Amino acid sequence: MLNLVRIAPGALTIGRPLPWNVYDADGHILLRQGYVIQTNLQLEQLFERGRFSPRKIDRPLEEVVEDTRDRNPFADYPDLLHTLEATLNAITEADPSAQKRLLGLTRMVERTCLESPDASLALVHLYSVGPTIHEQIIFYAILCQFMARQFGLDDNRIGVLTAAALTANLALAPVADKLNASNTILSDDQRAVIRKHPQRAIAALKAAGIDNKLLLTIIAQHHEQADGSGYPKGLSGTEIRPEAEILALAERYVAMITKRAYRNRMNIADARRLIATLADGKFRPAIPRALLQVLTEYPPGILVRLDNNEVGVVTRRPVRARGPFVKSIFGPRGNRYNGTFERDTSLLEYNIRALEEPEIMPSMDFSLIWGFQS
Repeated sequence: MLNLVRIAPGALTIGRPLPWNVYDADGHILLRQGYVIQTNLQLEQLFERGRFSPRKIDRPLEEVVEDTRDRNPFADYPDLLHTLEATLNAITEADPSAQKRLLGLTRMVERTCLESPDASLALVHLYSVGPTIHEQIIFYAILCQFMARQFGLDDNRIGVLTAAALTANLALAPVADKLNASNTILSDDQRAVIRKHPQRAIAALKAAGIDNKLLLTIIAQHHEQADGSGYPKGLSGTEIRPEAEILALAERYVAMITKRAYRNRMNIADARRLIATLADGKFRPAIPRALLQVLTEYPPGILVRLDNNEVGVVTRRPVRARGPFVKSIFGPRGNRYNGTFERDTSLLEYNIRALEEPEIMPSMDFSLIWGFQS
């Protein structure tokens, strides 16, 4: 029997895909992960009737480190978030398990990206409407994995970078969601918290017995900029580790494509244009170039309209002369298909005509669309 608990107010929002399946009190599925809430009435009904099955944060650590299940990023998403929260709490409390937890989570992210690369990138774009700080941190780690491989780092450095992406914003976790939801000018105290968060994260990691020199250097430098305009030390050029720049660009890209109370999100075309300009003095040119190559023109998880007037979601990046590949969801007349149809957009009739930016994203069964077994 599932261990079901009530959904807390604020856990779900209109226009954003459900992060997990929702059940009724008897354990029957009401709505699957990926369903998008359309109205306040639906939201109220879910808070009244809906339940979800939480993962146990404090399960045996061996299960985290030695988890060898096939990776489905969508099914694993709640587990990634809960494991991240538990890991950051363990570091903050200087728990003896902190280092092992961080290692286990790092391996989990690595395996997910290696085994399911397109679905992992899709996760970032499908949940970018209004992510929590923990979701943003998972996105940073995923993007760092791909950029670092494209940039040419070895596996050991990629692992350390991923661990840095998961912990660099540890000190911001308690306040970030509140800051993102505010449309007022930051106070001096809030600005101080933001500017000091790398040093506070480093202090917490050291207190928890995590003292990898490269890890701490990446965190210390991830707000420095190649032109010397960053903080805390105003480093420039090759004084800054490439790993730190990769993490900085991952954070910047996620900020571009996510909605905040004080601004709208960018579409992928505008974000790509802005990333291209960052090669001019702000970063080593190869790092923005690596992100653009990873994303491609139409990254997985975004919606597009095809030349035959179908609307679908990009599921796979191009392979040689084929693709990108799209699963069509809506027919040429706007009718919702019963199921999906894969389209190779390198074929003339299925060329991508435009990005599709609906007010509210359509509901999708992500695992089904990406071909994972439920």
